Amino acid sequence: MERNSPVIAITNLHKAFGDNEVLNGVNITVNKSEDVVILGRSGTGKSVTIKCLVGLEKADQGEIKVFGIDITKLNNNDLNTIRARIGFMFQNGALYDSMSVRQNLTFTLKHHDKTISKEAIETQITEALQSVGLLEAIDKMPSELSGGMRKRIGMARTLIIKPEIILYDEPTSGLDTITAREISELMVSIQKEYKTTSLVITHDMACAKLTGNRILILKDGVIHAEGTYTELEKSKDSWVRSFFI
Repeated sequence: MERNSPVIAITNLHKAFGDNEVLNGVNITVNKSEDVVILGRSGTGKSVTIKCLVGLEKADQGEIKVFGIDITKLNNNDLNTIRARIGFMFQNGALYDSMSVRQNLTFTLKHHDKTISKEAIETQITEALQSVGLLEAIDKMPSELSGGMRKRIGMARTLIIKPEIILYDEPTSGLDTITAREISELMVSIQKEYKTTSLVITHDMACAKLTGNRILILKDGVIHAEGTYTELEKSKDSWVRSFFI
């Protein structure tokens, strides 16, 4: 990867499902340690974009470079090598309900590194839970956790593999205003502590304002507008401004 080149560079990305063209030439660049937010109405392809980014959906056309490597040309083994450097924060936290918090995190670590020692597992679980302020929940079951706590444990599970990139899919959805703000503030502190690069899919404007160095707005399958929160809020485009009302 060339020095100062973007960590993520998506060029002319197209994706359709049958006759439904969801992405129609999306271009996105994200630089190292940058937090970029993607906004858009429901069904505009925000989540499809990040699924293409990690190869969960196959692009119909276009180039997707991650760490300087075009992932659309990789076989499954090489793609998994790239995925190992990326954390994916799912909308619902995606915890296994039959496992305790400790077991959920242990499972993630062992899946990531089959040779990891018990001591290293314990150290990394403690560190990840401390980072999200929930060490006391280590032996709780997901059913015993509030929605906000589940999100935090989901973040701990994402962090535990020490990713260079974190992809957040609607990280504050389903949360009350105060808890949503706490999660947004936690995302910012994680970026500062771990120097991660983040791509955040959200429709929560408070989250976008707090977490995004730059905001992209998807419309009709392309990036319709781009800028800081303040710049977009003052946009002369009434459709762009409608997000800020």
